[in-house]
Amino acid sequence: MQASFLPFSNDITSTLINIIWLVIFFSIILLFNQRIQIWNYQRNAERATLKLQMLAEKSKEEAMANIQKFAIEGTDVKSKVTSFLDFFAIEPVDKDPFGVLMRLEHILNIRRDRIKAFVSEVASKAGKIEAANIEDVLEAAIALNFIFKVVRHYLLLGKKTKSLMIFVQLDMQLPLILKIADAYYKAQKTFSSGKPIGDGFGPLVASKLMFGLPKRTIAEDIVCSELNIENRKVYVLKAEGPGGLVGKPGEAIKNLVEELGGKVARIFMIDAASKLEGETTGEIVEGVGAAIGDPGPEKYKIEEIATKYKIPLDAIVCKMDLEEALTTMKKEIFDAANNLVEKLKKIIIERTKEGDVVIIAGIGNTIGIAQ
Repeated sequence: MQASFLPFSNDITSTLINIIWLVIFFSIILLFNQRIQIWNYQRNAERATLKLQMLAEKSKEEAMANIQKFAIEGTDVKSKVTSFLDFFAIEPVDKDPFGVLMRLEHILNIRRDRIKAFVSEVASKAGKIEAANIEDVLEAAIALNFIFKVVRHYLLLGKKTKSLMIFVQLDMQLPLILKIADAYYKAQKTFSSGKPIGDGFGPLVASKLMFGLPKRTIAEDIVCSELNIENRKVYVLKAEGPGGLVGKPGEAIKNLVEELGGKVARIFMIDAASKLEGETTGEIVEGVGAAIGDPGPEKYKIEEIATKYKIPLDAIVCKMDLEEALTTMKKEIFDAANNLVEKLKKIIIERTKEGDVVIIAGIGNTIGIAQ
């Protein structure tokens, strides 16, 4: 009789053991869930920080190698570049918006002059083109150094405070941060070689229109040519190439419009634009407004002068992502520039009449694109 109850007793014991293990498991989960999550997010952040540190170090070495080729013997390039990578600019106060763009432009001018002076000091043998390219290389190195230090800051802050929310927010941003950092690193390689980049789409279109024509300087680092399209007087401007320059296109357009007494029928602005996921690289899109990726001062000058004389602003952009904009120009973007040259002539004929004056501004970095 007693032996017949043994299997039943074993089943109860096994069930009780399973229940105890489940209770222990869920207790561990409840007690250590947050710590496990923090450990997982921390591990992701540490891996990303190591990658960013590697990119920052490699970009610094790339900058030093570029400068060393034009440095005077005995110049301590390493220490000078290392200290300069932390160079920063403070934005002007905007609580009182009056005059903020003038103050911002002043700060940007000072920043640009400081970078030029640094390049002139450490790479004194570099010509104008080489110096402009070195400035772009330094800009990429400064950006990567800043990105690495910010991510490292939040990693260490999260470890210090053991805050899950810091790690969660950092982990959510890491894919985009790494993508941006990788784009800057690849851009630096392109700047070093002096090849045209995707952002040079606007200058490339302008260069094709200006080819073989006389050029004059109309603003800082901006050249202008005059041509005739079906009895329309067309002024084309772009940054002076083939160095990595952007110039001051807003100042150039303002000067040109004032020089013409405001008698301008239309302003066409050609630039690169960020594409959305799913959009095609090299797609040409039209719109209105000042197509320029500017912190504010240059764009404001264009809008102000166009408003003053009631000049329509046509924007024509070529879609590309950040990496495509900063790295060697893709065939799709080059082909789009060729197609736009002919399309632009037709647009000018359709939207203006004979005797009109038109301005075409090719906006962007003109590295590798001759005048």
